[in-house]
Amino acid sequence: MGNFKGKVAPSECVVVKASEEHLFTADTEARFVVVDIEKLPLNISSSNCIVFAINASLISYLTFIENQLENKVNAQLELAMFEMFSLLLEEQPLLPKVDNRIGTAISYIEKNIAERLQIKRLAESAFLSETQFKKLFKQQTGLTVMKYVTKLRMEKAQALLVHTDYPLPIIGEKVGYKEPSAFSRKFSQYFGLSPTKFKK
Repeated sequence: MGNFKGKVAPSECVVVKASEEHLFTADTEARFVVVDIEKLPLNISSSNCIVFAINASLISYLTFIENQLENKVNAQLELAMFEMFSLLLEEQPLLPKVDNRIGTAISYIEKNIAERLQIKRLAESAFLSETQFKKLFKQQTGLTVMKYVTKLRMEKAQALLVHTDYPLPIIGEKVGYKEPSAFSRKFSQYFGLSPTKFKK
């Protein structure tokens, strides 16, 4: 399609513009969602990205959409799902298409955000040495491994503080901090105020 010829991995999105000739083949077990949009959100239309990685929240929503569409025909529900998808797409950071090995490590991080994440284990999940992994991760994401992990943890902690009534120690545990003081310190460093003040 256009200048792109290659493979698209799980958790990636391909933008096919109107009247653009394209051709693809997929494995029989492949699962994907096709969405027709009259007008692309500005973040996508103003970018040269044809293929980009999508974040965990959009992946979760696509799984929900797939389940709904397979089980029920309801035009009103489909419209509501489409509108929600459009809003999520507008907020989607255009994460560059990453090396599959780094993509595997990112998936591991997202699924195990509450656990103690060590470079050694993440490098193993990507089938790379620790040195190769750290270098490639920084090249692909623009962040060191631990800064990336911290970013995900702090974003999740912020969402839990806003949208749930979990006590602070539980929120800390859910984002990988067994000690409440360590969670509070890291949150304060990241956002400039403590979790308690943020909650208020």
